[in-house]
Amino acid sequence: MKEGLRQSMALLHTWTGLLLGWLLFAMFASGTSAYFQDEITRWMQPEVTGDADPVSSAESAVRFLQRTAPDAASWYISPPNSRSATTQVFWQPGDGSPGKRGETSAVLDQSGKEVSARETRGGFFLYRFHFDLHYMPVLWARYLVGVAAMFMLVAILSGIITHKKIFADFFMLRFNKGQRSWLDAHNVTAVIALPFHLMITFTGLVTLAIMYMPWGVAANYAERSTYQEAVFGKSEDVARSGEAAPLAALGPIMQSASAQWDGKRVGYVRVTNPGDANATIAITRAPEGGIGSRGEEVSFNGVTGQPVSESMAKGPALATESVMIGLHAGRYAEYGLRWLYFLSGLGGTIMVGSGLVLWTVKRRTKLPDPNRPHFGFRLVEKLNIATIAGFPAGIATYFLANRLLPLGLADRADHEIDSLFLAWLAVLAWALVRPSARAWPEMLGLTAALFAAVPLVNGVTTSRGLPMSLLAGDWLFVSFDLVMLLLAAGFAKGARRAARKRAEGPRPIRRKSQEAVAA
Repeated sequence: MKEGLRQSMALLHTWTGLLLGWLLFAMFASGTSAYFQDEITRWMQPEVTGDADPVSSAESAVRFLQRTAPDAASWYISPPNSRSATTQVFWQPGDGSPGKRGETSAVLDQSGKEVSARETRGGFFLYRFHFDLHYMPVLWARYLVGVAAMFMLVAILSGIITHKKIFADFFMLRFNKGQRSWLDAHNVTAVIALPFHLMITFTGLVTLAIMYMPWGVAANYAERSTYQEAVFGKSEDVARSGEAAPLAALGPIMQSASAQWDGKRVGYVRVTNPGDANATIAITRAPEGGIGSRGEEVSFNGVTGQPVSESMAKGPALATESVMIGLHAGRYAEYGLRWLYFLSGLGGTIMVGSGLVLWTVKRRTKLPDPNRPHFGFRLVEKLNIATIAGFPAGIATYFLANRLLPLGLADRADHEIDSLFLAWLAVLAWALVRPSARAWPEMLGLTAALFAAVPLVNGVTTSRGLPMSLLAGDWLFVSFDLVMLLLAAGFAKGARRAARKRAEGPRPIRRKSQEAVAA
C-alpha cells in the first residue's frame, strides 16, 4: 500500500509539475527579482543619485502639490526610504475622475522638483508580472496564476511523500552524471529551501484567496461594501466645507505618528480635501516596520494637526491575512534576510527548471527511438528551451533596452516591456526550428552573452559603470552588475555542458532484462 501511495504521488508530482511548469518558472524568476524591485528601479533610472530625508521630502511634495493640484480631492505621498531616493506623488482630480496616468502623478526629489529621469516601470513591472502577467485581462491572469500556484502546492506535497531519502539526498549533488545529476539538482534545490517553497506558494494563494473563493463573503454579506466596512471599518468621507484653510505642517505630524509606532517609519501620507477647513491627513506605517503588510494608520485634523482617530484593530482573520501577505512579499526584511529570500527564490526557479528538464531526460531512454522522439516529447523539449533560456534572456533584454532606447522615445516604458517579450518570442522561434541538441547550447550561450552585456552597456551609456561605481562606493550599482555577471557565468556554464553533451552524442541505452526487473 505504501509503495502504491508513493507511485501515485510520483505520478501526481510529475504531471502537476509539468503542465504549468513553464508558467511557474516565469512566475518564480520574476517574483524572485521583485525582492529587489526598488533597487532594480534605481538602477534603471541612473539619473537619480544620492539619498533623501523622508520628512523634508514629504514637506517639499506638499508644496509641489499645492502649486500643481490645489483643487484636487486628495493627495497621496510616498516618501523616500532606505531603498528609494525619490518621492512618489499622486492626486485625484476634484471632479472625482481617476485622471490619466502621467497627468495625475509625479516623481520628485528632496527639494520637490520633478525628477528628469528616463521613463521606465523598472522592478515594479517584474513584481506585477509574477501575478498579473501581461497582454491579457488581469482577472484571467490572476485565475491562471492561482491554478499554477495550486499545481505547485500539490507538486511540493506529493514530492515530499514520494521522496524516500529526503534528508540523505540533501547532501548529494553529483556532476556530469546525466539523469542522476538532474535529479540531484532538482532534489537539493527543492529540499534546501523546502520551508520557503511551502510558505511562498501557500501565502501566494492566500493573497488572492477572496477572489478565488468568494463564496464565504457572498453567503454572509448581502453587499461587498458591507463586508469591507466590517473588516476594515467604515470610511467617513467628509465633504469640502468651501472654507479655505492652510494645511498643517506635515513634518510634526509624521514625527508624531512615527513616535506612536516606536520610531517606525512613515510609509504613506494621504491628504483629503487639501486647502479646505475639512482637510484630514492619514499617515500609514511603512510595510518594512512589521511583518504584517497592512500597517497601522493614524488620522489627523488637516488644519490643526491634532490626532483624530487610529485605524480599527485587526481581527484574527485580517491579522492572519496581513502576516501571510507580509511573509510572501518580504517587504519587512532587512538586506540580510532579503538576500536569503532572493537565494531561496532562485533555488525555487532552478527547482522548477531542473524538474522540467528531468521530465525529458528520464523519458528519452524509454523512447523506441530516442533520436526521433514523438511530437509530445519534442514539444516539451522546445518549450523547456524557450522558457529556461528564453525568459531570462527576455529579462536581460529588458535591462539592455533601458540603456539603449532613446530617452525621449514616446511610451518608452512600454517599449522596454515589449523588448522582453520579443526576445522571449525569438528564443521560442529559434527553439522550434533548430534541433534541440543544438538549440540548448545556442540559446543558453545567447542568454549568457545578454547578461554579460548589461554591465558593459551600462558602463558605456552612463557614468555609473562597474569601475566608477567601485571607486565611488556606489554599492547598489556594483551589486547589480556583479549579479548580472554571475548569471552570465551560470548560463555560460550550462551552455558549455550542453555543447559537450551534444559533441559526445547519444549514449547507448542499457535496458534491464525482464528477469532483472522481475527480481
